[in-house]
Amino acid sequence: MPSRGGNAQVQRQPAVVVVAVVEPARRRVRWRRSTMPVKSSASFRMTALPMVVASQLLAAAVLALALVWALHFRGGVSWGRTSNPLLVYTAHPLFMVIGFVICTGEAVMAYRIVLGPRPTKKAVHLLLHLVAMAFAAVGLYAAFKYHHDAGLPDLRSLHSWLGIATIALYALQWLVAFVYFVFPGAVMTMRADYAPWHIFFGIVIFLMAILTAETGLAKFVFPFNDYPSEAFVINFTGLAILMFGVVVILAVILPSRY
Repeated sequence: MPSRGGNAQVQRQPAVVVVAVVEPARRRVRWRRSTMPVKSSASFRMTALPMVVASQLLAAAVLALALVWALHFRGGVSWGRTSNPLLVYTAHPLFMVIGFVICTGEAVMAYRIVLGPRPTKKAVHLLLHLVAMAFAAVGLYAAFKYHHDAGLPDLRSLHSWLGIATIALYALQWLVAFVYFVFPGAVMTMRADYAPWHIFFGIVIFLMAILTAETGLAKFVFPFNDYPSEAFVINFTGLAILMFGVVVILAVILPSRY
């Protein structure tokens, strides 16, 4: 402060040096233990067995619903010339569901559900795919026959495009697998290299079959102005097919045991 009677003298206060104490770089952080119990990882483990059992129940439900719809609501199946050409077309969804959904799903799970040596499982896997393609061929013929008899154009809907793509990839997958895994001249290293791709493309084609079935069932619901009991059966069939596809994939990717 300046004095009253003279020149102001500024007094400088001595600087205070603060010495910072640097702690060591490695600090010990104490974590408080949680009072909640921690579950072991074994509590969340699941084998493929529950999914296999669920898949068989859902396959039976899909087959029962498809038969009730085709025989009760659609009047059955007929290949000859009848007054109702829809009887020919009814064979298309029925045979496609049996072949591309149920038989294909069982073929995908053949290594899980068949008891016996690996060659037996491979033979069942191969034969079930053949049966699926046979049913699909009959169902495809029924669709083209109905369109031809009714004078309708072919391959105009998304469902038909997905169906043709699925059938083509299905046949190609079967032929390539036959060359790699059944043909005697195949080298073991080639089989080992192709096996993961075979599993991957098999799952993709199976999902394409599920998607094709769902879009095909939707075509039968759209023409209804009201909501009859047949629409309920169709929708429940679609839900059962979707759940069947989910549990089949889980049965494939889950381990057989821990």
